[in-house]
Amino acid sequence: MALPKQKSGVFTVEMKSSPSLRAKLIKAGKWQKVLADLHTKASGSQPFIDYYDDFYLANVTTGTPPQTFTIVPDTGSSNYWIIDANKCTNQACQGYPDSGYTKHRFDSTKSSTFKNLGTPFSIQYGSGSCDGSLAVDVLAFAGLSYATQTFGLASSIADVFGYQPIDGIMGLGWPALAVDNVVPPIQNLLPSLDKPLFTVWLDRKVQMSTGGNGGLITYGALDTMNCAPTFNYVTLSSKTYWQFAVDSFNVGTYSIPKSQQVISDTGTSWLGGPQNGINDIVQATNAQYDDINQIYTVPCSQTGLPDIIFTIGGMKYNIPATEYVLDLGLGGGNCAITAFDFDFGGFGPQWILGDTFIRTYCNAYDVGGGRIGFSLAKHTSV
Repeated sequence: MALPKQKSGVFTVEMKSSPSLRAKLIKAGKWQKVLADLHTKASGSQPFIDYYDDFYLANVTTGTPPQTFTIVPDTGSSNYWIIDANKCTNQACQGYPDSGYTKHRFDSTKSSTFKNLGTPFSIQYGSGSCDGSLAVDVLAFAGLSYATQTFGLASSIADVFGYQPIDGIMGLGWPALAVDNVVPPIQNLLPSLDKPLFTVWLDRKVQMSTGGNGGLITYGALDTMNCAPTFNYVTLSSKTYWQFAVDSFNVGTYSIPKSQQVISDTGTSWLGGPQNGINDIVQATNAQYDDINQIYTVPCSQTGLPDIIFTIGGMKYNIPATEYVLDLGLGGGNCAITAFDFDFGGFGPQWILGDTFIRTYCNAYDVGGGRIGFSLAKHTSV
């Protein structure tokens, strides 16, 4: 059944922040085992730790009548998937008891508009994966809907997703990044929007998140309520990820004065960077490496830490210590530096600007213009 064509407009989705799984596992003394498992499964490669930290969630519905799911709106991927109630039955698919969350799974037998394509799909993320088959059904959120969205129905998900309060992921990246050439939801919904763009504002959490309202995605307009009125744009260098160039990177007296490729990624909690860039942050902050938890730390009480500065399109974007120093409950008066090193293998971007950056600056993802814009985020608390 086709849905009636909607009039163009502006639509907003409230997001909530999820608690940090890493902090919970550290407190329970289980983080070392998780790290060991990760490195084993990753064949010795450096795993991304994106879904192990506090991140931002939103609700969507699929099917007729609608079934509600909590998903990660992820600009670092392009596929929408949820868990299959009939085929994904292990503990990860139900939610591990430690997570305190019982997963919502999609029951295709209860949707009158469901169509099974039967095509296998498999998605590998930095710190997780899922497998299953492709299907078609109604996708709706924030007053928007699309009658024939192709999506993944997962019959298997990685353990990391079993620990998190999520039922799936909705990719907001470009079609070229989509697995199996699936058209991403944002592309299908463009005709319903006033303007072909969406804006992400993430609220600041000085203390470790325990969940709750965490931000807003505005589809079809710039968010002028939570963001400064002027957005400064740069053209994308690749329409896969939301990828663009930075002119330089600075922290304290350390710098990388050359242009580097970066991506804006709502699905990554921290800043990811090349080894030399992370070393600069470590040197500038006098951070120490915590071998047990495999993160860099500074005393929570330390003052005078320098801003991390990215120059983009000739403008400086400063990330203060209040954003990149996080209390994970490590004990001993230590806090984490929210940065990790990674290597795309020389072909991809050098930096991932995750939520640490996006909390400081609203990001306007201009699909129609092939560009991305930044504006200082407004926060009620500091």
